[in-house]
Amino acid sequence: MPNMSLKKNEMPSQEPHIRSQNFKEVALGYTAEQAVDEAKRCLNCKNRPCVGGCPVNILIPDFIAKMAEGDFEGAYQVIAQSSALPAVCGRVCPQESQCEKYCVRGVKGEPVAIGRLERFAADWHNEHSTEAPAKPESNGHKVAVIGSGPSGLTCAGDLARLGYEVTVFEALHTAGGVLVYGIPEFRLPKAIVQKEIDGLKAMGVKIETNMVIGRALSIDELLEDGFEAVFIGSGAGLPRFMNIPGENLKGVYSANEFLTRVNLMKAYQHGSDTPIQRARRVAVVGGGNVAMDAARCAKRLGAEEVYIVYRRSEAELPARAEEVEHAKEEGVVFKLLNNPTKILGDEAGAVCGMECLEMELGEPDASGRRRPVEKAGSEFVLDLDCVIMAIGTSPNPLIKSTTAGLETQKWGGIIVNEETGLTSRPNVYAGGDAVTGAATVILAMGAGKTAARAIHQQLNG
Repeated sequence: MPNMSLKKNEMPSQEPHIRSQNFKEVALGYTAEQAVDEAKRCLNCKNRPCVGGCPVNILIPDFIAKMAEGDFEGAYQVIAQSSALPAVCGRVCPQESQCEKYCVRGVKGEPVAIGRLERFAADWHNEHSTEAPAKPESNGHKVAVIGSGPSGLTCAGDLARLGYEVTVFEALHTAGGVLVYGIPEFRLPKAIVQKEIDGLKAMGVKIETNMVIGRALSIDELLEDGFEAVFIGSGAGLPRFMNIPGENLKGVYSANEFLTRVNLMKAYQHGSDTPIQRARRVAVVGGGNVAMDAARCAKRLGAEEVYIVYRRSEAELPARAEEVEHAKEEGVVFKLLNNPTKILGDEAGAVCGMECLEMELGEPDASGRRRPVEKAGSEFVLDLDCVIMAIGTSPNPLIKSTTAGLETQKWGGIIVNEETGLTSRPNVYAGGDAVTGAATVILAMGAGKTAARAIHQQLNG
């Protein structure tokens, strides 16, 4: 019988007062019974609007139909036809603004919990499957992929399935890109990322770490070494700052540095060789998912007071509603309609506070959001000993500066043909944050798929 409930099955999770003290995964996942019950809410619409809302075009009604029958492995296999990282996407993809946004059940209630079902199918497969993916027969073509984040891994996986000999070059010592250095363990366990990477290796994908392209090798050298095409998926790892006084004080981090120390270097573990400040009063400047991750990590590191300082109102917060809710539940305080003007330091050159101005919303700006306007005479000081800047990132200019003829935007994003991902250089493609600036995992994956398809068409007609 179909399930006509207007509400999703609730996601089991750790209690806020418990999870804010550990780095274990917050959401615990559906039980098999909950997964089947939720799958039965799907109407299997003829027009399938949810598929159109998915950047990698997963056949959503097909995998959910398998789930409703209790065929969890069959559901996973449907997803795996389109997605190289289903366990990842089921956890971090913003389904509410993509596939679930177009779900018909959402017209008079809550949409089907597509992301939660994808996560369940992937986790079930990872727990019960013992067979590694088969390595396809080589077609004799070699492709290089720069960066092992979501766009690079997706491009590599799609090409490997077609028989290409793919080598991924990763600048850090561990593969995974933003999935391992940016997203905290409590949102995305690193063992899950490693499982997905191991699957790609089983298909023949080679991964070389500690390889900074532009330093160790150039793109021109890769092409000279026999790679017939190159995909640039190097992300956007260059942090932005506000250029206000005091940003060079001890205790000021970029969110990239702070999260890399916590996530990749495991600074939260006792005995870690990676130093990190365990501050008492922390302010995170910004309102996106990265800001939420940084604030929640600071809380878990023992901070007594953690603030999100954002110059617009809650309605304009770019972070996922779920992440905002979780942060509030864990005790993060939102100082909205406030903007920092100066970071204050003590005699030792360490952070001791931050001057802020209250703001109010004026007319919409070029982004369509109402522009924050300063309120005269509203200055105040937050007492702090740590400030984390989470106001965005840009692509690192290293590849651009070492690759002649590679055209980029003024802000650093690589210019590509939207339909193919081809850059201004022949045989060189790009996608993900290196092109768009910081965006979502699933959009980066979609760009990787687009480029893989174009590379295949180029090399095989």
